[in-house]
Amino acid sequence: MAGLKNLRKRRRVQVIVVAAVALMLSTAMIGYAMRDGINFFRAPSQVAEEPPAPNEVFRLGGLVEGGTLTRGRGETITFSVTDGGASIPVAYKGVLPDLFEEGQGMIGTGSYVNGVFEATEILAKHDETYMPKEVMDALKDQGVYKDPNASVPPS
Repeated sequence: MAGLKNLRKRRRVQVIVVAAVALMLSTAMIGYAMRDGINFFRAPSQVAEEPPAPNEVFRLGGLVEGGTLTRGRGETITFSVTDGGASIPVAYKGVLPDLFEEGQGMIGTGSYVNGVFEATEILAKHDETYMPKEVMDALKDQGVYKDPNASVPPS
């Protein structure tokens, strides 16, 4: 009878140890898988103040500055993104979204190399009233953007 109790205790301890190891292993695997999937958002003013490392992938958002959109030879497109406080030049190789134009909100994913944001992906607004939340917040912080849907207090 005493041997049976010891066997049950030993099994219980083994199950707890195996469960703890499995939990730690799954947590480590999830963390490893997500390390490249998290891209931090930055406004042009933040990039100008503290330029990130060239190997860091992040999202840059703001308004496409008027008069800066140029299509180079081949696929390279250059323009500047601003939040009212700073302007960052952007280079992108690829096809821009149909709704991409000057004066409109955009978010790009890429790296900041030698003073130019080299975008690997560009996202543009999808209708005339949409602006990405991060871009809107950054523009509000700079005092550039006023929400057209915000209610005006009665006078």
